[in-house]
Amino acid sequence: MKCKNPVAPSALTLIVIAAWFCATASAQTAAAPAGPTAPSKAAPVAASPSLDSLAWLRGCWKGSVARREFREQWMPARGGMMVGISHTVVAPKLQGTGQQKQDAVGKEQDSATEKTQDFEYLRVETRPDGVYYVDVPSGKTERAFKFTEIGDDNGAKLYTFANPVDEFPQRLVYRRGKEGWLYAQVMGKPGGETKDVVYPMRHVDCLTDAFLQD
Repeated sequence: MKCKNPVAPSALTLIVIAAWFCATASAQTAAAPAGPTAPSKAAPVAASPSLDSLAWLRGCWKGSVARREFREQWMPARGGMMVGISHTVVAPKLQGTGQQKQDAVGKEQDSATEKTQDFEYLRVETRPDGVYYVDVPSGKTERAFKFTEIGDDNGAKLYTFANPVDEFPQRLVYRRGKEGWLYAQVMGKPGGETKDVVYPMRHVDCLTDAFLQD
């Protein structure tokens, strides 16, 4: 008995088979675990003004310009507050000529030959609406400056406090430099004229005045 020639599959049969293969491949792809993805880069978050961000300020700072020597001393933060004090003294102006000046320079000046120019009681405290730098100048009422921002300038950190009410000072900027340097900048417009004063200071040992490098 002779076998008949095989019959070619119909077009409909081919469509059904193709559909079955596509459905199987889709199911396998859905069941396969997702491969590792590249971690997303979080946007840089700027440091927010806080009492903790000023912890570096604790200790003693000393600087001088011309015959004026100024110091600041800050206690560690306790109970939501940092307490400090500043003191500026003026050295006597040397008089005389020649040997008299040399003798005066060679002698250690005692407290009686110096004059206090001013002093301030300082504190940085947390309040319900933020952190404030408060100073009480000698013989004056206290002034409050809100801690508004922490910036960066060529690797130096800038801590800004603002008080738009008074003419001077309106802004205080503590610039934390390298190797224990601190630049306290006081700005304002007394009488409508811009005034900008900078007090350069170094971190020192409170007992020996030896320079400290942070």
